[in-house]
Amino acid sequence: MIVPINKPIGWTSFDVVKQVRKITGEKKVGHGGTLDPFAQGVLVVGIGRNSTRRLNYFSNSNKTYEAKLKLGSETDTLDLTGKIIQEMDVPTLKKDKIKSIFSKFTGYQEQIPPMFSAKKIRGVRLYKLARQKKLVEREPIQVFIKLLELIDYNSNSINFLVSCSKGTYVRQLGSDIAKKLGTVGHLAELYRIQAGPYSIEDCISFSTIEKRWMSLKV
Repeated sequence: MIVPINKPIGWTSFDVVKQVRKITGEKKVGHGGTLDPFAQGVLVVGIGRNSTRRLNYFSNSNKTYEAKLKLGSETDTLDLTGKIIQEMDVPTLKKDKIKSIFSKFTGYQEQIPPMFSAKKIRGVRLYKLARQKKLVEREPIQVFIKLLELIDYNSNSINFLVSCSKGTYVRQLGSDIAKKLGTVGHLAELYRIQAGPYSIEDCISFSTIEKRWMSLKV
């Protein structure tokens, strides 16, 4: 069984997997695309051996997010959970300027993975090295930004919508946008509203998962 779940803020993706294992009693449970603990939204979960084998499709699919970029301060994690490592004044923001910068980030891009990420360098997760205060050189990866749209903005933050390929770090995208604007920034919010064919409206509760799973066992 494949189900979309609205991952709560503060939960890891594996926390969701553990909860589904608990309510179904099924050992073979996995997810199709990690969401950071500070983020919320669509997490596709596979329950049972046949379903977990299909999760690569969802891992490789495009994802769509709504994000809030807080300008003027940069954190070590590039999101609100980290420590502030740099602060800068925020220039006066204009809609035309923001849209012009957004247009430069659409299409194929090379993106350097952030240090606080699960990407492995010589077999070690980058976030483990980051916690040890070790900065290592990372090779850029190619990502595809299908859509990048401005939702709204004020004097020190920008809300935007982005649809992107597997492997895109929206935290890094936010940081790069801030630098193009002449300042620094970090993500204050991240909300995945689409993962492959599933939207946030398709997400179901844990209790519904339990009922559906039990009905399959009858």
